[in-house]
Amino acid sequence: MDGERFRSDVEAAKETELNRLGSQQLLVALTDAELTAERVLDVAAASEHAARETFRGWADDENDADAREAFLEVAQQEDDHLRRVTDELDGKWEADGDAGPMHAYLRGRESTIERIAGGMVGRPLVSLRTHMQLIGFFVNEADERRADVIRDLRAETGDVLADGVELLEANCETDDDWQSAQMVAEYTVQLAYDDYADALRNLGFDPRSVC
Repeated sequence: MDGERFRSDVEAAKETELNRLGSQQLLVALTDAELTAERVLDVAAASEHAARETFRGWADDENDADAREAFLEVAQQEDDHLRRVTDELDGKWEADGDAGPMHAYLRGRESTIERIAGGMVGRPLVSLRTHMQLIGFFVNEADERRADVIRDLRAETGDVLADGVELLEANCETDDDWQSAQMVAEYTVQLAYDDYADALRNLGFDPRSVC
């Protein structure tokens, strides 16, 4: 197994969930059908804040030096992402303390491999699709400036995914390591999907009809 094969296997195993997360209904679910620029930015800020706090926690107690440095870099990047998003809200944003199911799960991971797999592979696979829908929203609003802000965030999130794949190659020594990593990455995607699907159902939509 290598990193790129790992990524491909995760994406193949979770193809349906990732496709649905990449649908136009994603922002409907995330915003409770309140599709305004302010609400969409609020959701984006909450996502960046949750990621920052997850990686800050890992950077504080990670034993592996390379992974610790990677987690710190992601935490700093997510802090910058949060600032860029809240700048679009004129700085008027406060965290509500709800990390959501995906980040609650990630924060419970203790092994280096599980943290990399969940936080730097599974999570970015979800985030890239969220960012694409955010970009589409602002393009439809004829707000290219904000669309460009999200495009930059998406590009940098793609870099995190690439780094995560490389880190797994450096840390996974056995088939069991790769299997553990794949289980966590796939479950991270599944949690994000389940949260999305529950939100859609609460709004009266059937997530299975969205592809």
